[in-house]
Amino acid sequence: MNTRERARAKADNARAAQFTELWIIGTPEDVSAIVHQASASGLLVYASAPERVSREDPRFRRYLRLRTAPK
Repeated sequence: MNTRERARAKADNARAAQFTELWIIGTPEDVSAIVHQASASGLLVYASAPERVSREDPRFRRYLRLRTAPK
């Protein structure tokens, strides 16, 4: 690995460390409350559209990308 490749790998790791990615699953009210709190705190970067877990299950899931530190 040459110097340029090492520098790029280090920059990619630093960029990836800025965010936490997670799936949240719960009732629509719970999911909404979590998304609202993350947004109000300034940590929310991206939230996917709500998806049903399954036809029989009333819960929803959303993918969230959060900053590891506030702005």
